[in-house]
Amino acid sequence: MNKILVTGAKGFIGKHLCLKLERLGFTVFKYDLDSKKEDLDKYISECDFVVHLAGINRPLTVEEFYEGNTNFTKCLIDLIKAKRGAELRVIMSSSTQAELDNDYGKSKKMGEDYLLNSGLPVFVYRLANVFGKWCRPNYNSAAATFCYNIAHDLDITIRDREYVVHYNYVDDIVDEFIRVIKSDIRGSKDILKVKPVYDCSLGKLADLLYYFKEEIESDRHLPLIHDEFELKLFKTFCDYLSEEGYTYNFAEDARGSFEELYKSKKWGQISDNVAYPGITKGGHYHTYKKEIFYTVIGESEIKQRNIKTNEMIVNKVSGDKPEPIEIKVGYTHQITNIGKINTHTIMWISEIYNPETHDTYKEEVEKWKRKLK
Repeated sequence: MNKILVTGAKGFIGKHLCLKLERLGFTVFKYDLDSKKEDLDKYISECDFVVHLAGINRPLTVEEFYEGNTNFTKCLIDLIKAKRGAELRVIMSSSTQAELDNDYGKSKKMGEDYLLNSGLPVFVYRLANVFGKWCRPNYNSAAATFCYNIAHDLDITIRDREYVVHYNYVDDIVDEFIRVIKSDIRGSKDILKVKPVYDCSLGKLADLLYYFKEEIESDRHLPLIHDEFELKLFKTFCDYLSEEGYTYNFAEDARGSFEELYKSKKWGQISDNVAYPGITKGGHYHTYKKEIFYTVIGESEIKQRNIKTNEMIVNKVSGDKPEPIEIKVGYTHQITNIGKINTHTIMWISEIYNPETHDTYKEEVEKWKRKLK
């Protein structure tokens, strides 16, 4: 189970899914509008699983809804059955619009029905409004449009501040699809949903984004985050706020992950550090760079030791009662996950990392104790 065909690979969800699959070592066959029919034949013959993301939501004519959402799905399934019989498992991304009486919804519903009655082992997911980095603004996502406009000091329009939108986060969708790919489940006759689904009014969404921007550009630098939705929205907003010309790094290993979210010559760098239970990260100090650690999910213990006096500062923090912790200059420091779930700690540092002026010096936080024994 290592060759995955992804239709709509260049779309918003497709980009995220392909990147994560490749990180995990899968071979990804990417099919999109610029691909050839013979590519699809070849990919279906060789792949172990199909994730069908391709579709049309902003056509020039009504007919394109049915051509892109219904007819292409039918052609894809017929081709799979002809070449692979009932062997190949298929995930299809549909939309909650399939519950509504409009042409987009009806075209998606017809595609769902054809897939569910195909005899193939299938998984049909009706997605809510999807948000996350790389989502195209001024297209079909209020979240993306608000993020882009507020980040670039442009006006936004809200017709009804109380109108509630249901959201899925793109990384949650990717994780769910990969969970199914890795499993032995042979399809489902039910319409599936990706959890969690977040409900947020347009007014609250806008208020949060304005607040994020204001806090990043203040002396505090990190906004207070109260729940997982706000964390995911903040990570999304950072992508639109970021200045052009920077490369953003993501690293993952047996300890957890580290993802750069935002870089600014003026405001510094913001990252998301994930640590697995029992893991300690750090063990270095800075001579002039300032840092703030802010655990928003899970429980962390942050230790700092003055490299001259050996004064020790210990803070135990929790996402249940978030508290930003200032990392002092000249204090070697570490952060440990002391809970039972993965921790997410938002980290701000006053200067973008530069290997030529790194100002990062390794020294164990509790090394001095061993010297005294």
